[in-house]
Amino acid sequence: MGLKTAAIFMALILATVPLKAEELIKLGLDDISSISPKLEADSNVKVEGKSSLRITTAWPATVHLGEVIEPDIENAQLIYTATVKSELDGSAYLELWAHVGGQQYFSRGMNDMVIGESEWKTIRTPFIFQKDQRPEKVTLNLVINGIGTVWIDEIILSKEALK
Repeated sequence: MGLKTAAIFMALILATVPLKAEELIKLGLDDISSISPKLEADSNVKVEGKSSLRITTAWPATVHLGEVIEPDIENAQLIYTATVKSELDGSAYLELWAHVGGQQYFSRGMNDMVIGESEWKTIRTPFIFQKDQRPEKVTLNLVINGIGTVWIDEIILSKEALK
């Protein structure tokens, strides 16, 4: 066996030997107080019903709030609204993802958000579906760019016909 062949053989052997990964952090789930974001029902701070959703986060986060499978939407504007209150070092807004024909498209309500400390405010983000555009699924998120607490209540998905 030549030197070049031996080097290739050793490289192949070393490539199949698993390397020990260096553990950076291990999240123990016995105490979930360090997990972020933390989601809780809040019966004291609400707009309607029995409670709102209180979201407390130690870093920026996107919170998946729900999905609508095969909504009856075509040639219409979809409007995602929610009533939101915040105690943030940052901002929060609504995000809608439309899954159409195997592709994903989004609308972010960055023109209608809560910033810092705010009282209850209804915010929204629209999405327009042209004729023959029918989503397989619509995903509703809340994006928090910062740290602190956001309350969300009265989430509504509605549609308006296009003229």
